[in-house]
Parts: sequence; C-alpha cells; structure tokens
Amino acid sequence: MYKQTLYSVVKNIIPEKVLKERNKKKLWSYGYNKEYDFIVISKTGEIGDIYSIQGLIIALPKPLDVEKSKKWNRKDYPKELKAIKSIFDWRDLPDDFKLKWHKYIDGEFKRREEGYWFKNKGVSTYITGTHYMYLQWTKIDIGNPEFREANRLFFIFWEACKADKRCYGMCYLKNRRSGFSFMASAETVNLATISSDSRYGILSKSGADAKKMFTDKVVPISINYPFFFGPIQDGMDRPKTELAYRVPAAKFTRKRFDSKDRPQEMEGLDTTIDWKNTGDNSYDGEKLSLLVHDEAGKWEKPENILNNWRVTKTTLRLGSRVIGKCMMGSTSNALDKGGENFKKLYENSDATQRNKNGQTQSGLYSLFIPMEWNFEGYIDEYGFPVFNTPTKQVKDSYGDIIETGVLDSWENEVEGLKNDPDALNEFYRQFPKTESHAFRDESKNTLFNLTRLYEQIDYNDSFAIKSNIMRGNFYWKNGERDTEVVWAPDNKGRFFNSWIPNTALVNNVIVKGSKRSPGNIHMGSFGCDSYDISGTVGGGGSKGALHGMTKFHMDDGPTNMFFLEYISRPPTAEIFYEDVLMALHFYGMPILVENNKPRLLYYLKERGYRSFSLNRPDKHKNILSKSEKELGGIPSSSAVISVHAEAIESYIENNVGIINNQEDVDFGSCGNMFFNRTLLDWSNYDINNRTKFDATVSSGFAIMANQSNKNREVKKRNQININFAKYSNKGFVSEIIT
Repeated sequence: MYKQTLYSVVKNIIPEKVLKERNKKKLWSYGYNKEYDFIVISKTGEIGDIYSIQGLIIALPKPLDVEKSKKWNRKDYPKELKAIKSIFDWRDLPDDFKLKWHKYIDGEFKRREEGYWFKNKGVSTYITGTHYMYLQWTKIDIGNPEFREANRLFFIFWEACKADKRCYGMCYLKNRRSGFSFMASAETVNLATISSDSRYGILSKSGADAKKMFTDKVVPISINYPFFFGPIQDGMDRPKTELAYRVPAAKFTRKRFDSKDRPQEMEGLDTTIDWKNTGDNSYDGEKLSLLVHDEAGKWEKPENILNNWRVTKTTLRLGSRVIGKCMMGSTSNALDKGGENFKKLYENSDATQRNKNGQTQSGLYSLFIPMEWNFEGYIDEYGFPVFNTPTKQVKDSYGDIIETGVLDSWENEVEGLKNDPDALNEFYRQFPKTESHAFRDESKNTLFNLTRLYEQIDYNDSFAIKSNIMRGNFYWKNGERDTEVVWAPDNKGRFFNSWIPNTALVNNVIVKGSKRSPGNIHMGSFGCDSYDISGTVGGGGSKGALHGMTKFHMDDGPTNMFFLEYISRPPTAEIFYEDVLMALHFYGMPILVENNKPRLLYYLKERGYRSFSLNRPDKHKNILSKSEKELGGIPSSSAVISVHAEAIESYIENNVGIINNQEDVDFGSCGNMFFNRTLLDWSNYDINNRTKFDATVSSGFAIMANQSNKNREVKKRNQININFAKYSNKGFVSEIIT
C-alpha cells in the first residue's frame, strides 16, 4: 500500500514550556524564525503543528474556531449581497441592512487574512487565507475548485515562501492539469486587490499563452469577486492587456469602505496586473510585487528561462531586500526543448542547499508533488487521492464512483506505451511519479540501453534507496595529512556514497618510507576525470568527477557495485586533488586517471601516492611511454574511447535495471547502481562529444580499472616453425607423405 511522503510533522523542535509560554503571550511573529530555523505562517501569534515539506520547516497556526464539518463545503454567497455590485451601491443602502451583514463581511476578511480551520474526515484541517480565497471566491473553467490535500500543502508551502524574507518565491514541478494556472491567477488577484502602488506580471512559454492566462483566468476571477473584496477598475470590464485597480475595498477593511468619502476623495490602489511577451529581458527594469511564471519548463530556443530569471529576479528586490515574489510552475519539456534549463533552475532551488546569506542558488524554493496526489478523476470527496483500487465504494467530489486506483491506472498506461519510447517519456513528463520522470528526455539515438537505465532510475527513486545514499566529505584526522582519513556526513558535502567498509578495511594503506600503496587493491578501484585549471572565465568549465567501484572479491562488502560518486568543481583544483587523495586513502584502492590532464597525477606522485595511480590497463608495462611509466594514467585516444564505451555498455547490460539472466541474483530484481546523476549522464552520452560527460568518463575508467587484464594487448611473439611429418590415411596402412 502507498504511504504518504509529501510532508511530515516535526516534533520536539521547541521545548514544550517555551511553546506554551509564547503561545499564551502570542509572541510568534509571521516570517522566518532564526532561533528555531523555521518559518512561521501563523498570523495569530500562536503556532501548532510544524510541517516539513521538501526541506522547508513550517509552523502552522494553532487550531482556533474549527468549523464542525465532515469535509470542505463552499458557502453560498448570500443573495442579498450578490445583487450589490460596488462599494458605492453598498453606501446607499440603509444602515440597518448594513449592520445585518457586518459580521459576515468581517468574517470573510478574517479568513482571507488568517486562513480557515474545518473538520475534514474527523481531522482538524488548516488552509491558508490564499487557499480559502481560491476555494470560496474563485471561478474556474469547471465552475468552483474542489478541495485537494495536494493543493492544501501547495498553498502552505507558498505561504512559507511569502513569509520568508530570504526567499524569492517557488519553483513548482507539477503534473498536467494540476490546477496551477488557476491557483496562480487566483493569488494574483488576491494580492493585487489588497496592495497599493504595486505591479503584478505574468509570463508564459509564449506571449499568446500569457495573454490567454490574463484574459481567460485573471480577469474573470477579478470580475467575480464579491463587492467587498473587489476594487473599482479603470478602463474596460474585460481588458486585454492590463487590469488597473483605482478605488480600494479590501485594503481598508469593511469599516473603511463604510466611510462617506466620495470616490474622488478616496485613496486609489494604483495597482496593475499585466502580461509580457516571452523573452530574456521581459520586465527588465520593472519593480514587481508578484511575477507569475507559467510553463517555465517549456521555454524553447532562442528563449532561455535561466537568462530570464537572472533578469526578472532583480525586479523582485531593492538592493539585498526582497520586495516581491515569483510563483513559478510547470511540467517539463524534453531536455533540449527547454527542459534542461528548467531542470537546472529547479535543482538550484533546493531549500536544503543554501549559501551564507541563507538563500538557495536561485533564490527560489523547489516543490515537487507526484502525479498520484493531483490526478484528476482520482480524488475522493475529502480531497485525498485514491492510490490503490478501492475494495469498498469511494466517491469523488462530484459524487461519481472511483473504480480504479490512480497507481493502477498509471501503471496500465505505462504498460501500453512500453513499445513507444518517445510516447512513454512524454507521458512520464506529463504525469511524473518522481523528479526523474518529470525530466525524462526523448529516446534519441542513445549509445547505451535506455530501458535498463530508466528501470534503475525508477528503482532508485524509491524512498528506501534514497535513504541508503550518504552525503558528506572526507577529512584528515586532526588535520594531519597522510595519517588517517575520516568520513563526516554533511548535507552540503561533495561526496555521495552507498558503502563504508568495515573498520579493518578503512585506511588500509601500506607505507614504506615516504611511499604509500593501496592495501585493498583486490577489492576495487577508482576512476577519475580530472581538470588542470582551477577557474575559467565566467566560472564555467567541466567538473571533476570521481567514482569508486568494487570488483569480485572474498572480503566483507558488495561486489561489482559503484559505491562512491563525486561530481563537483571546488574553488581550486588543489582542493579537488586532495578530495581524490583522501578518498583513495580511506578506501585503500587504486585509481585510473585520464593522463591528458596530468596535474592530478603529479600531485599523487609528489605526495608519495604513485603506487595508487594505475598504469593504463590496455598495454603491458614494458611498452608504456616514459611519462606513462612515471605517472600512470590513460590517454583519451580513439582506441581507448571505444574500449571505455564498451566497458560501460557491458556493465549496464549485466548490472543495471531489471536483471533476469544471472544465477546469483533473484529473478526480476534490480541492479545496485544507485547514483542517478551518473545514470542520467550515461543516458545522454555522446561519444563524439565527451567534454561535458564528466561522470561517464570517470565511471568508465573505474570499470576499466577493475577489468585490467580484459582488454590488454597480447604481446607479439616470434613465430616458431615446427615441421611435423604428414601421413596419408588412404587404404589400410598409413603412409608418410614426402
């Protein structure tokens, strides 16, 4: 059975005594709390449950005024108020009529500001004010939005993005028909109608798409607001390019619009919503309170979402102060059709990876909600997904029976598309269960077996496998080089590993004078794609890559398994070299390095680690060049490149994906190659343009190092002629042939 993984409730962050005291005095302030490193989205001064959603720790309000209900129910707009079109019509009504509706209107303002609590399936459930405005007061293409648990968590995450002064907004990786465009449009109108002197912008994969979002979503939502929320517009009722708000309503609360000021005497909002054509410099030089970035994963050349974000990010700040937010959401195109740039932006928005200013590399926070949580037709009446095929009758929010679970339905679709790789990959991108699905590329003419690679990636994306991967760095014990290396977990570390040897095998290095040799050479090897120059113009350049792989052995530990992955470019080349050296020392294994870039090889030799550097495995020692004998390593010649690709190909066929052809593994089990970055690098590998495939180069050398005798040239020997007598076997007696 499927288990929920979208969020968890975090316990024991705050001492119970402190929590009670501060709640009693209502001391919790909306925004980022540095003391406890979480984001408070409560506006009441009190906090309750603390959620962890994709790296963000979010403190929700304490339950107050929980409506007794069975599920979410949208409240009908009172007919007596529905006939009132503007605040000016309201002012002309008798005082006793207005007094009758003051409590109702004040309640709606409060829910808009603080959010709303209701009972859902017997559980007290919180939705943010933005989510309430979406559910209660937003008109969409099918009428009224339905309550979904996935959207509840989306809006809680978004509220945290708004509350956190370090954050520029969200980068939401979604499935098709998840409702993002309508939710973003609703938030645009919600914020614009309570803001003065502000500008709100919309971008999409094309200008036509941005315009359509504006005219078909934003404008109708604004028009259908109740009079007490809706400011007076300038211009046409249904504008095509800009929505301008002149006279406020909600900004000054219900009491303010009860005043007797004439329209010309009232302070105007002077707030606008518009859209722009798609381009790198869209909104350049503007100051925005909110930028909606719809379909950001579908910007095709020559447009570039990364370039645009570098520009539009500046519209959301004044100096170092963040003054606006970006609401970005999209499915992803294939990588060469805009998906690769969006993937980089998404990965650079990981809330767990921050700089010294407390910000992610992009400034955004990434959020991914798997398709099974937000797939139309598979949401029950309480807003929860129906994951597995029901054994009892289950209804959706419209009263229809849900007969199949979303996971079963999805698997059926996948099974039917397995003979059409491009159609299957498109389905994965539209309805992803994992981040890897969302960025699945077109099949192309890939060198290696894509089916096996994707089977392994899907397997690796399971929670159980992810939890087996450790991230961290290596350090010399007490800072003393060439003594003992220790492993230190670090969620910002450069190394990823899946296996730590037992104590007897760690730091197994043979020391003779100033020379050192690997003590675990029988267990495995490393491969490395190095670099010589620390920096390049613009901070680019390929990354240093290092892979560790075991081979068949009799010691305690896995066999034929990649156990370490390093793909990084530290500030200096020397840091990279020391990282490599420490990994070699810790595991006691040798390394095969590309010798076209020899600085790493010189570094190892000068430190006394020449014996760790393997000679090229395809040639005998006595025919190596002088430099090869001095340093070791292997060149990137055409012959080596071919053998290198064959080594990876063979490894994939025997050790990656679903394995059905080996006696020593369970039938139908999956391989143990757990590093998705390397698998994806293999899937895109271009043998004619190897420069950017650092992981492929490095991992291939590790495989070759473990097969050191397999591809070695046979030494030519002098031919010896031995003259044996030949006989004819005709007849009954053999006779010698002269």
